[in-house]
Amino acid sequence: MIPTLGAAAEEARPTDPYEVWLIDQSDTNGVAYGGTVHIYRGSRGHPAGTIDLGGATAELCLAGTGRTPVRPHMIAFNGRESHAAISFVASGHVVFLDARARRPVACLSTEIGAGGARQAHAIWPTKDDRYLIVANQNGKRLERVRTDYATNTFVQEPAATLDLAGCTTPNGAPCQSTELRPDNAPICPFIADDNGPVFVSLRGGGMLVADWRTTPMSIVAEYDHRVIPPNGCGFAEAKGAIYGDGGGGTTTHMDGFSVFRMQKSGYSPANPPNLPPVQRLFDDTSPDRDAHGTAVTAGQRYVWFGDRDANVIEVFDALSGARVNTIDLVSRFSTDPTVDLFAVSPDARWIFASTRGPNPLSGDPHSSQGTDPGLLIIEVTAGGRSGKVRGLVPISNVDAGGVQRADGHGIRLRRLR
Repeated sequence: MIPTLGAAAEEARPTDPYEVWLIDQSDTNGVAYGGTVHIYRGSRGHPAGTIDLGGATAELCLAGTGRTPVRPHMIAFNGRESHAAISFVASGHVVFLDARARRPVACLSTEIGAGGARQAHAIWPTKDDRYLIVANQNGKRLERVRTDYATNTFVQEPAATLDLAGCTTPNGAPCQSTELRPDNAPICPFIADDNGPVFVSLRGGGMLVADWRTTPMSIVAEYDHRVIPPNGCGFAEAKGAIYGDGGGGTTTHMDGFSVFRMQKSGYSPANPPNLPPVQRLFDDTSPDRDAHGTAVTAGQRYVWFGDRDANVIEVFDALSGARVNTIDLVSRFSTDPTVDLFAVSPDARWIFASTRGPNPLSGDPHSSQGTDPGLLIIEVTAGGRSGKVRGLVPISNVDAGGVQRADGHGIRLRRLR
């Protein structure tokens, strides 16, 4: 039997003033929609409740959109951390929840895009709490939702949508083309703390940087696949720079671990392509590598990049950009945790990771299949240069046939005010 907590985690206070919200992508047991949010209190992962997305959330979506929400994938909190937003990658829904009451207050649906598809892969709130940016992955659109959290008013703005498959860049190039950006499915959007432009990673490689304030949202920088690797889903801000990754897990790019760095400002539609410049810090195209997820340690000293295939974290010095350590995540708690995304405690002493299940619902099973779905607890050591696995809090969703369907993915930390 796999132990769930180590001694260090057991000694940590369950009254730490924050919660960790973890998404189980699998359907609510007994139906073909929904999912579960698991909530934990403090650094020991003390269970603090669950939200069944197949209940009130599904009813709200069905009433408002005519469809039930399927496969909750990513989660984000607004600046005041009063609300959570959840993107449903299979059905294309975006749900807003009152974080304190833990109840849904709005459900929207993304637009139908390329090839008749629509998804909501990842979301990112602007720092002023005015908007939520939505990556409509297979629909190949970047969408914007106007948000008023005080009144629970959330309005889609189709006039702001950026068509990533059919648009033209400021330099007159097609946004999507075989030579430049072969597959413009948006993976993860990211906005730095200065509320600057939104960085959008693309499934086939390359990147578009956009001004989210204009209507429609407008491109201010363009990068091709020779500069930015494919399948990036991990941005971080540290020491005045933007760090990003590129990974594997898709049929056209099954393996890969890349890390790059770029500046926060200086983006203008007047710039030539691939400027401001990107610094590639690390590339490993060997089998069984898949960069996915980032974390930043205290004082922005180090940036961690997870590898859900190799079960390690690669550590980079945020000032020099040098890779300085590899943290092995295999432990007595799990021999194949398959970490996906990360959340950092307010004091940066603990880093939490979602772990994947034996029947993964996103990403190619080659890289995303794990054995122990749940919440991995990592103690940060050596000033952020290293870490030690201290526990694993499992989640479970066994279907009528006895098959484990639980599959951890989206994860965020919410401070209790």
